[in-house]
Amino acid sequence: MAGVREDDKITPLDELAETLRQLQSAGKKVVHCHGCFDLMHPGHIKHFQAAKKMGDVLVVTVSPDVYIDKGPGRPVFNQTLRAESIAALACVDFVAINKWPTAEETLRLLRPNIYVKGQEFENLVDPTGKIQREFDVVKEIGAEIRFTQEEIVFSSTKLINTYLKDSIRR
Repeated sequence: MAGVREDDKITPLDELAETLRQLQSAGKKVVHCHGCFDLMHPGHIKHFQAAKKMGDVLVVTVSPDVYIDKGPGRPVFNQTLRAESIAALACVDFVAINKWPTAEETLRLLRPNIYVKGQEFENLVDPTGKIQREFDVVKEIGAEIRFTQEEIVFSSTKLINTYLKDSIRR
């Protein structure tokens, strides 16, 4: 998919589902990452690069602004800017903005072969319960869940709160 313009990578979910079905029918393995990705950092980039190596097509879905529950003033960057930033990465083939509060319905719609989360979720425990519900859907659709190991782990929330809080308020 080299040479595809960033704005061509950003696709509505329903269109993306059809495109992915066609690619899978042609024998391509679809890998899916999902998250907020509010502040793009090296950990995200390494995560996407590692996920891409797991298959043929890397799809990233972004949590919509309305469902981000990370505190006041979040997301810092709106869903369009976050999608455009991710689409600018060569390792990412498609980006879509999610319609729902979690990735559960998105997984059912897109039906990836592999769903990839960061190593910090490997124990399948998070306080919100989202990763556990996503894992249940991954099993339901017959996909595989994998965790990247080689990336640098950062927290966008911690970076924003520690380093950018004062400059964002200005």
